[in-house]
Amino acid sequence: MAEARFSQDEFMCPVCLDLLKDPVTTSCGHGYCKSCITDCWDQEDQKRVYSCPQSKQTFSPRPALAENTILAEVVEKLKKRKRSADCYAGAGDVQCDVCTGRKHKAVKSCLACLDKMAEARFSQDEFMCPVCLDLLKDPVTTSCGHGYCKSCITDCWDQEDQKRVYSCPQSKQTFSPRPALAENTILAEVVEKLKKRKRSADCYAGAGDVQCDVCTGRKHKAVKSCLEMICQKHDKILEVFCRTDQKCICVLCTMDEHKNHDTVSTAAQRTEKQHHLKETQRSFQQRIQQREKDLQQLREAVESHKRSAQTAVEDSERIFTELIRSIERSRSEATQWIRDQEKTAVSQAEGRLERLEQEINDLRRKDAELEQLSHTQDHIHFLQSFQSLSAPAESTDVNDDPFSSLSSFDGVRESVLQLRDKLEDFCKEELKKISDRVTFTKIDPRTRNDFLQYSHQFTLDLNTVNKLLRLSERNRVITYTNTELQPYPDHPDRFDYCIQVLCRESVSDRRCYWEIEWSGAGVFGVFISVSYKSISRKGGDYEGWFGYNDQSWSLICSSSSYSFIHNRIETKLPVESISRRIGVYVDHSAGTLSFYSVSGDTMILIHTVQTTFTQPLYPGFTVEYGSSVKLC
Repeated sequence: MAEARFSQDEFMCPVCLDLLKDPVTTSCGHGYCKSCITDCWDQEDQKRVYSCPQSKQTFSPRPALAENTILAEVVEKLKKRKRSADCYAGAGDVQCDVCTGRKHKAVKSCLACLDKMAEARFSQDEFMCPVCLDLLKDPVTTSCGHGYCKSCITDCWDQEDQKRVYSCPQSKQTFSPRPALAENTILAEVVEKLKKRKRSADCYAGAGDVQCDVCTGRKHKAVKSCLEMICQKHDKILEVFCRTDQKCICVLCTMDEHKNHDTVSTAAQRTEKQHHLKETQRSFQQRIQQREKDLQQLREAVESHKRSAQTAVEDSERIFTELIRSIERSRSEATQWIRDQEKTAVSQAEGRLERLEQEINDLRRKDAELEQLSHTQDHIHFLQSFQSLSAPAESTDVNDDPFSSLSSFDGVRESVLQLRDKLEDFCKEELKKISDRVTFTKIDPRTRNDFLQYSHQFTLDLNTVNKLLRLSERNRVITYTNTELQPYPDHPDRFDYCIQVLCRESVSDRRCYWEIEWSGAGVFGVFISVSYKSISRKGGDYEGWFGYNDQSWSLICSSSSYSFIHNRIETKLPVESISRRIGVYVDHSAGTLSFYSVSGDTMILIHTVQTTFTQPLYPGFTVEYGSSVKLC
């Protein structure tokens, strides 16, 4: 009946059509023999795009494969299902109703017991989620091969979002970034069949029905069945529980291999376990009540926080609006003062203009009369007229500065500029105090789109590039030239020995992300680095190389390996495949430096560092023989 319920056909590899060997599961949820799917993907190595033979979903880079532990246990049990030769029916034996092919000996038993047989072979316990301890719901498999309810593993990983490193609750293997989850189709079908196992009421034995030999409590109707559910050694019903070996046995077993073991009746063991079950239930119920209380308190706290934030926003908007209006009023008052001064000064100047024009006209008239007098022949007239004409005309502005009222407004402009600077400094200082009073948690990026929000394009500092490095494509590509020196002018910032270059822009007190592409073969490669500006530029010692001092951090990329180096301490990093596109993420204030392998929108964490940065960081690159780097 176990095989009728869960036959080998349900655990067949769709490639070789045989029982699964070393079962593995693809990320889209389909199961295969490890060797079969490996052979399929080996044939796709040229394209570097790998597909699931069933769903046709594609993957790049090539996914890692881990054994599916649940399927492996089920398949192993299927392989071990062998009936001993003495179970076969001979002359005079009643044959089993259920057996196909060569018949086994039968005893009276019922369909319910046959169902139990199936569950004894493949019980719900074998398909339990290790998190909720219930039958799997929407079963998914992690890349290390362990199965969970989709909601359970999702909840576990949601709690690890802050760390951005996700772990398997069983194997403790970690993943970053967060893996995608797809339903495991084989487990889903098996679990669905387990759920449908229901006994109908008409299975119970009534008047005239033959009762089952095995049932306890209310008897079920019996049918002929084989001996597999009774003790295979003694042909007796399993009615004793051995606590020493934690298994059900028959009475004869207690006198044989289980002699002197701690044994009780199955009913007594059930009673004890039932008591433990009640205690466990009470513990769970208490935890549920506490968690529900915590949940309600958290919800109330969230709502209170939202209301508080909204009130703070409204208050700040109102206060800033009042501040803007106050500044507008001050601006209007200052404008009015300037206009009043302008009006007064212009009015005074215009009065002087009139008097000056009148004086000029009077002088011109007298000058004309004097000119005319100079030509008269009448001496008496000349002498009498000259005395009146030669008297100087009175001037009311003789001792006044004609421009005194038209003073410059430079002083006003300077005062306004000083006011602006003081206000800006004051606002910055006060806003800093406000921001320090507001505590908040930054949300770390998880997807490539999240990282690209912090993307920054850097430019190379031409005054730092070593003369063995050639720049091309508008100074975005760096190539090692071996012996061909480039005609760069001497500069105190230039690396004269180390074959490397720094970028012009720095990262300080903020988050920043950038990507590069690199090429190279053999053991030589590139150093993708961040460094303080104070790193040594001159001399042939190691102090100037990125990663060989306490002022720089470097990811070393070669065609066969990754490693990380800081202050001359090098760490070899595990690698499944070498990526030619690397993403670098820095959270300067948090002291985080991370390197990612980038393929399309897929990002795989290579290495991360948690430290304290005391100076601005500058991206830098060391390019060795046969290698190049391109800023993306």
